Amino acid sequence: MKPNRQPSPRGNHEISLTGLEESGRRSLMSLILSATGLTLGCFSILQFLADNYLFASFELLACSVLLWGSRGILQARRLELWIYLYLVPTFCFLIYIILMPRASATAFTWTYLMPLLSYLLLGKRRGALLTLPFICVAMLLYFVRYDLPLDAAGLIDIGNAILCGVLIIVFVHLYESRRAQAYQQLEYQAQTDPLTGVTSRGSFKRSLLRAIQEAERSHNRLVLVLMDIDHFKSVNDRWGHDAGDHALCHVCEQLLDRLRVTDSLGRLGGEEFGLLLRNTDNASATRLVEQLRQHIVDNPLSYGGQPIALSATFGLAEWPTDGYSTDELYRCADRRLYSGKHQGRNCLINGADESPVQARTAAEATRQEP
Repeated sequence: MKPNRQPSPRGNHEISLTGLEESGRRSLMSLILSATGLTLGCFSILQFLADNYLFASFELLACSVLLWGSRGILQARRLELWIYLYLVPTFCFLIYIILMPRASATAFTWTYLMPLLSYLLLGKRRGALLTLPFICVAMLLYFVRYDLPLDAAGLIDIGNAILCGVLIIVFVHLYESRRAQAYQQLEYQAQTDPLTGVTSRGSFKRSLLRAIQEAERSHNRLVLVLMDIDHFKSVNDRWGHDAGDHALCHVCEQLLDRLRVTDSLGRLGGEEFGLLLRNTDNASATRLVEQLRQHIVDNPLSYGGQPIALSATFGLAEWPTDGYSTDELYRCADRRLYSGKHQGRNCLINGADESPVQARTAAEATRQEP
């Protein structure tokens, strides 16, 4: 059996390479904004008690803004921008508290939050680019604020603080690398059919929904094609299930050779597949699918030195003519697919009259129905 193809843009296989996925980052940002706001609220009370009214008022205002933002972030556009708008001022504030009058000598420990937040929200590369400059500035300002101790005990304290910060950055960097790899692998498995390497059923349906939404905005047409390999049960019965697996992979190879980069191919279950043809009307899709149908017929599977003839039946549905929602479009294509199977197979059905565009050959017509 040929090795599975890696998903390509044809399958709409998209993997986030930075930080958590979109919904996860939104939820996390909401939690972080809430926690930061409540923390500043508590510190503002302490600042009032310490008679530092100006700074306490500033913290109270920031607390209100952050608590308001914790709800708005769930629907906000351009999430990356909002992440930077939170991280950069927060990091500047963490540096400022080192220089505050009467600041505690241990205030610098808050800078250890920088790599954790940056890597978690921005991913490995952008997290490192944001963290390292701020950490270096914080270290420099700390030594400006407090003289570098020259005795052994002081140098040990400074060494512990610096080493701890370096190890946090290293461990977070390594963790984010492993997490990103694991996430990509899980995402690949969730979106890909393990046998054929094309898009899985769930991922294909999500691609169809996104394509319809894009078509609504751009006023373009698209065509959903449902395909079923003819007499697949007889292939399994005569040649065995291993031959059936080879047949599924072979048909996918034939389809991928002729599909455009913008098209999607997914396995919906068993021997049934779906094709999503973007920016295509019924007439253009009919010509393409007829070429695919003939290509499968003209290229039988070679298994054990023996050719295995294969063919497929197709049902086409155009958006928005044949259906406006994903369910309506799917039902129309499915009805036409089964109409083609009842009318002789090895054909495509694309119109309301549901007459086959291409009938079976005479030799195929004599084959026994499964």
